[in-house]
Amino acid sequence: MQAPSDDTTPRHILTPSSLNRLVRDLLGDVFPQVWIEGELSNVAKPASGHLYFTLKDSGAQVRCAMFKPKTAALRFRPVDGMQVLLRAKVGLYEPRGEFQLVAEYMEPAGEGALQREFEQLKARLDAEGLFAPARKRALPRYARRIGVITSATGAAVRDVLSVLGRRWPLADVEVLPVPVQGREAPPAIVAMLNKASSSGRYDVLLLTRGGGSLEDLWAFNDEAVARAIHASAVPVVSAVGHEIDFSIADFVADLRAPTPSAAAELLVPDAVAVGRHLQQLQQRMVTLQQRQLQAQAQRVDHLLARLQTQRPQARLARDRERLLHLQHRLGAVLREQSQLRQTRLERLHARLLAQHPRTQLSLLARRLAEQDQRLRRAITYTLERQQTALRHAGHALHAISPLATLERGYAILFDEAGQVVRSVAAVSEGDTVNARMSDGELNLRVLGK
Repeated sequence: MQAPSDDTTPRHILTPSSLNRLVRDLLGDVFPQVWIEGELSNVAKPASGHLYFTLKDSGAQVRCAMFKPKTAALRFRPVDGMQVLLRAKVGLYEPRGEFQLVAEYMEPAGEGALQREFEQLKARLDAEGLFAPARKRALPRYARRIGVITSATGAAVRDVLSVLGRRWPLADVEVLPVPVQGREAPPAIVAMLNKASSSGRYDVLLLTRGGGSLEDLWAFNDEAVARAIHASAVPVVSAVGHEIDFSIADFVADLRAPTPSAAAELLVPDAVAVGRHLQQLQQRMVTLQQRQLQAQAQRVDHLLARLQTQRPQARLARDRERLLHLQHRLGAVLREQSQLRQTRLERLHARLLAQHPRTQLSLLARRLAEQDQRLRRAITYTLERQQTALRHAGHALHAISPLATLERGYAILFDEAGQVVRSVAAVSEGDTVNARMSDGELNLRVLGK
């Protein structure tokens, strides 16, 4: 029996889950998104709304899934055997370790090729300026002659003629028949556009057909048709297919309509609405004329009144009335001035009386008596204040006087020189001292210390 080798290299042990996760991430990094074409088989759409199927060719197959948010955008029903083009992410279903594609977009393979061709032509013509808004022309407001380039037997021409006849019967509509599908359609459409443009008969051209698949509408994605529309001498309206359909002709035309019927409504006005508008204009014109007539009548009346006022009798009456008015104003002014003079004279007389010497002497005597009384009161008040202050000062001085201290039984000793004895050491035995008391002095002799 062979012993196990002694390998010290660390082992990186994976679980199935971690291995599948690594493989899933690796596939997602290497193939973030791919386009793949093949045949559908085993198509299943459970109640969850997801779509599960197998995409195969003659040599291999791969399991695929398309989840509900993406399946809701599909414009067709996938069935077994259908050739489709997918845009998908490459991944791995971890629970079972199965390689799969997660589809994000799906279209029928043939239609996808046409769509790519459509996008390429659209980008090229757009770069050349064929779609520029600045070159698009406005439609005539009231088209007299309209050329409709379409199939003479299709439903589109019937809808257009019905709408045009109902909305604007005054328009002369000519159907210019062309095939609208198949190989012969593009050159026929180009020829009819050139013929109608050069004839000078039409105010506007309508290029239209009913709905259909991308292949059915392909004649209107032809480059020659687009350039013929661009070269047209008259405005071109394009109405191809349904509202969700867009063609190269729609982008080049001066106006794109979502449907043939909508195009007819855009080409001509509504006769009923125009009739109502004309009635409104007529009513406005009648109203304006009536207002002008009224204004002229008022002006005539005004001029007549002015003429009446210019007669001599009227002028004399006005002058007489004006004279009476002036006389009245003159009397009022004279009375007012007289009253003003009287009032001023009374004020001056009052001022003169106020300045008379007797009046001034009487005023001065009263003022002198008042000043004398005020002076006497001030002197009396001042004397009383000073006496009170003097009494207070005497009391305060007496309170701190030595005599007041002596009255309480104290005495002041003076030596023979008359100096105050402040200490026992200042006198000697046998010295004579003088004791001053409150009511007199005593001569004393020091007997001992």
